Amino acid sequence: MLYKVIGLMSGSSLDGLDIVFTELQETTGVWRFEILAADCYPYSSDWTNKLTAAIHLSALDYQLLHTEYGAYLGTEVNRFIEAHDLHYKVALIASHGHTSFHEPHRKMTAQLGDGAALAAQTKSIVVSDLRALDVAFGGQGAPIVPIGEKLLFPDYELFLNLGGIANLTATTPHGTVAFDVCAANKVLDMLMNTIGRSYDEGGTTAASGVVHSELLQRLNDLDYYRKPYPKSLANSFGTDSVFPIITSYKLPVEDALRTYLEHIAIQIAAAVDSLSKASAEVSRKLLVTGGGAFNTFLVQRLKEALQKFSIEIVVPDENIIRYKEALVMALIGVLRWRQEYNVMSSVTGAERNSIGGAVWIGQEA
Repeated sequence: MLYKVIGLMSGSSLDGLDIVFTELQETTGVWRFEILAADCYPYSSDWTNKLTAAIHLSALDYQLLHTEYGAYLGTEVNRFIEAHDLHYKVALIASHGHTSFHEPHRKMTAQLGDGAALAAQTKSIVVSDLRALDVAFGGQGAPIVPIGEKLLFPDYELFLNLGGIANLTATTPHGTVAFDVCAANKVLDMLMNTIGRSYDEGGTTAASGVVHSELLQRLNDLDYYRKPYPKSLANSFGTDSVFPIITSYKLPVEDALRTYLEHIAIQIAAAVDSLSKASAEVSRKLLVTGGGAFNTFLVQRLKEALQKFSIEIVVPDENIIRYKEALVMALIGVLRWRQEYNVMSSVTGAERNSIGGAVWIGQEA
């Protein structure tokens, strides 16, 4: 079967809306993909502020924003379709939405972006609310990308996504495990914002700093790192817990960046070590994607930190780096349409695999 699908992803780093138009083909259980068009539409400062402040809204204002953001997603999808001449070529739209609340221990996760509003705006079939059912079954609702890594990238067993939050996946003959490792780009970008810059290009600012050992130790001692997987992080871990700790030391931004970048490398190495101990079959190749893959200094530190495990870091082509998560959302949407499992309980800790996602039929019958 052949599916032409749009996938949407808005990550915790708030750099913009990732949109992918992909051709997904399944033949006797084997999936192949081709990215036919992709873009990142940056958020305006107004939308950045709205999404950041969403958790502080009243119930009514939150629901109004949910609807407004869903319509905004539809407008951006229509712009994307127009820009790439995709009229009448899109069979389905799969939208992750933008995570606002994430309380899996209370069986709740919330992603802004009303699927009904998106479907009405685009007059298309939309799949949204991709995490909710897994959380209802007692899972973390995260990460959900591993199903796509397993089906679309069978040549790898280790995957690292360096987004606002860093997460790691290991696919072995005994099953797939994955979990959020630590806050990543979100904290690095917040530090750069203090000097009026949006991000540290290539990690050059961090590379000019020195590690503050006391701060590094305090970060490494955070309780989350002692929890066993499956586990996941809310965006607030980086913004409300980690960032205030760093700023309390009043370091030059170069030293703060260098220290936190070292923290990221240490925690990823520790996570890889835990997976290696759990399975002797863990791959020797690690596919790195997400915006952090462009941080050459961070990638270099990761290579050095993982050298003792004889693990090769592979940075793929730019489209995969930038848009892998949006691509996987497209696949998850197709699996939901096919009524096949699209979230793995071995990853999230749910009581069983699930077929997650609400379907909205925006097109005429």
